[in-house]
Amino acid sequence: MKYNVEKTEEQWREELGLDRYRILRQKGTEFPHSGKYNLTFDKGTYVCGACGEPLFESDSKFNSHCGWPSFDEAIPGKIEYVKDTTHGMERTEILCANCGSHLGHVFDDGPTETGQRYCVNSLSVDFKQ
Repeated sequence: MKYNVEKTEEQWREELGLDRYRILRQKGTEFPHSGKYNLTFDKGTYVCGACGEPLFESDSKFNSHCGWPSFDEAIPGKIEYVKDTTHGMERTEILCANCGSHLGHVFDDGPTETGQRYCVNSLSVDFKQ
């Protein structure tokens, strides 16, 4: 897939640092309850940690008690959805549609009217007030 922001893996690694690179570019995950945005509920916008593209508004965030920041909807057109069959299960991976960086996964078990739970790594996003 062609993205608006494209860089070499060396450029990404240098810009993001080891921890963010592992999550955003190598599809890693952070330990549950360890991310700085897990229990953040301030007003603002969550943007891609790699390219700064707005992805989620704070009013869509909720406490899912899963250990990662959770949202019930994304900003329209900002997320790419990819079938993920790793780890012996079928899930839907979510990527930044602007740069292709890994954010987490979306599940159909959300408690709000959308029925969605976007489960996002804190290291995959930055928060802007």
